[in-house]
Amino acid sequence: MLNDPRSHGLWERTAPAAPATPPLSGRVDADVVIVGGGYTGVSAALHLAEAGTKVVLLEATEIGFGGAGRNVGLINGGMWVMPSEIPGVLGPVHGERVLDLLGNAPLLVRALIEKHGIECELEKNGTLHCAVGQSGLEEIKERCSQWAARGADVRILSAEETAKRIGTTAYAGSLLDMRAGTLQPLAYVRGLAKAAIAAGAKIHTGSAAVSTERDGSRWVVKTANGSVSADWIIVASEYYSTGPWEAVRKEQVLLPYFNFATKPLSAEQLKRILPGREGCWDTKEVLSSFRMDKAGRLVFGSCGALRNTGAAIHRSWAKRALKKLFPDLGKVEFETEWYGRIGMTNDAIPRFHKFAPNVVGFSGYNGRGIAPGTVFGKTLARHILGELSETDLPLPVRDVVEAPLRNLKGAYYEAGAQIAHFAGARF
Repeated sequence: MLNDPRSHGLWERTAPAAPATPPLSGRVDADVVIVGGGYTGVSAALHLAEAGTKVVLLEATEIGFGGAGRNVGLINGGMWVMPSEIPGVLGPVHGERVLDLLGNAPLLVRALIEKHGIECELEKNGTLHCAVGQSGLEEIKERCSQWAARGADVRILSAEETAKRIGTTAYAGSLLDMRAGTLQPLAYVRGLAKAAIAAGAKIHTGSAAVSTERDGSRWVVKTANGSVSADWIIVASEYYSTGPWEAVRKEQVLLPYFNFATKPLSAEQLKRILPGREGCWDTKEVLSSFRMDKAGRLVFGSCGALRNTGAAIHRSWAKRALKKLFPDLGKVEFETEWYGRIGMTNDAIPRFHKFAPNVVGFSGYNGRGIAPGTVFGKTLARHILGELSETDLPLPVRDVVEAPLRNLKGAYYEAGAQIAHFAGARF
């Protein structure tokens, strides 16, 4: 996108074409205006339109331009933090409520894909959280225990079972989560957008929201060439927020994350490496993730930005790391490479904000955008439709507070990833 092959890499090359979404021109009226064309915004548009609500969605660039079109494609339940930590932050009511919602969120993703016939390379064989050493094994055992106590379909696999599923002996075990899976992330969000349009939503790309004002009891959101008057505003621009809701971006620290995709593996290699197509990530502090796409390309990623000196350092590390994981892989060649940024809140838990009367939004997905974004979009739709009161929402209202030292921390993460990968996986 924007003539940058490192923005969306493999996903842009292999996703179905985006639906036609012309820029906004002139003044239009709606019941709800949504700002942001990622999972949250498009899911909200779809569910509102299906209920007969007049919806206009404004996206500054293209559908899925942000994290929705760049991520690894793991459909995970819950968040990065341990389940037991969330009630400690949010309180027992909201804590358990959001755990239940996010734990089951992958099931909504699957249901929407099936209902709307979205072609997005869905794999439903689960994910594997891979334990590095004894400390990693203890971590995933505790995580498994906490999710199992809440009824999740999770279990611990031995080192031998893990090696059979992945094709490497590098891990002490793994946590198999059968709620989870993988998909082609840009194809999924484009498919949701097509379904929303078919349901009656109007989507305009190349239409950044530049200002907002009150017009009597209604809101007016202005773009460079038009405006939308509506009763409600959903802010779904996440850490790409600028203009009226730039504060959403500033409450998050940006963690860079890259991915490389190999050429399609041979038939013999595919029998040994991830034959079940599970998505994987490990317990290292500077974690790695890997999975297969439909064509048999191995997608491998970690923290870091593919710019300046980082591009060569991370590419070299990725080749070394893959060779250590899969010694018989042969010469590693990458077809595509891309990177984006993960917005991290200070407690690694999403936020619900009420910016003004009838102006609401969820944000802060901390690298778990697919399932949470989808289910939070539906939740916002239900709230506006009157099906969920504010007190019934899965998260409490929280103030927007700028993250301290956010720019310094972001630079530290980018530099730290380069240092870790410069020395990492060397023989």
